[in-house]
Amino acid sequence: MRRPRYPGRHPRAFQHRYKELQPERYPEDVAKVVASGRTPAGMHRPIMVDEVLQALAPAPGDITVDATLGYGGHARAIAARVVPGGRIIGLDADPIELPRTEARLRAAGLGDDVFTAHRANFAGLPQVLAREGLAMVDVVLADLGVSSMQLDDPARGFTFKADGPLDMRLNPSRGEPAADLLARITPPALATMLADHADEPRAAGLAARLAGRRFPTGRALADAVRDAVSALSPAAAATDVEATIRRVFQAVRIAVNDEFGALEALLRALPAVLAPGGRVAILTFHSGEDRRVKKAFQAGWGAGVYDAVSDTVVRASSAEVRANPRASSAKLRWARAAPAPHARVTAAATGRARGPRGA
Repeated sequence: MRRPRYPGRHPRAFQHRYKELQPERYPEDVAKVVASGRTPAGMHRPIMVDEVLQALAPAPGDITVDATLGYGGHARAIAARVVPGGRIIGLDADPIELPRTEARLRAAGLGDDVFTAHRANFAGLPQVLAREGLAMVDVVLADLGVSSMQLDDPARGFTFKADGPLDMRLNPSRGEPAADLLARITPPALATMLADHADEPRAAGLAARLAGRRFPTGRALADAVRDAVSALSPAAAATDVEATIRRVFQAVRIAVNDEFGALEALLRALPAVLAPGGRVAILTFHSGEDRRVKKAFQAGWGAGVYDAVSDTVVRASSAEVRANPRASSAKLRWARAAPAPHARVTAAATGRARGPRGA
């Protein structure tokens, strides 16, 4: 049977990029895509790996958690640091991507003695640890948001750049698709959602034009947002319109997956699941996530739960942003559990809390 024709150097349709979707068969082609500063279809490039490792300082024997396994890039880097004697426990709510990532990590040499995977949202981290027979762990990483594999696949409904069902669920077997949410929501509720989840300045005007309507595809919603912005701000620049579309999609996605609720549950659980001296690092991608992480870490430091927290966000290097533009909005914050109650290291006392274990 003849191999399908690869339509051009960089085919637009996700399903036509069979070389990128099979990196094990076409490594040179995938390498060219990466070298061009793009993320190959069906893949995800882990962000700020060196900075994450510096913040978490994983060491041989550590019991670690990657609470958002994704493509497995961070997990592989952490696993390399914790053997011999250590383990990594991976969580992911996505039933489509999790088996692929588990197979990928097994092929990379991570056996059952080093790595276990759980299909679970990180809000249920204490329950996952209980199933593992653990009360506490040494390291927790959470890379929030969605992965490139999900964003780029039109069938998952996260994108407005290609036609696909307006779904946006990380777990397509649970919850309510985005199309159903928008069809039933009231204008006041949608306005609140757009403001709280995306800091959208036109929240009320957009909500009046979008709420209660059914949009079957991402493109249909994007077109409706363009029309609404044109009516509300006739002189709006094209870049402003596209930014508004991205904020609307972000807000709806967060609501569909209750991402803020899950994050707050994780932040509440961390003090109980981190061993004395344990480290946590969280990568966020917009202000609503970062505010919640910052406040939780500061409150934990004030209560003596953490003895050190990052006093500023850590950003991706300019070199990484050039190589992977999706890293540009990433913010990293970390905290270290106190070895004993009320033992604290303050930025004022040290000049700056630079990192775990004196990093």
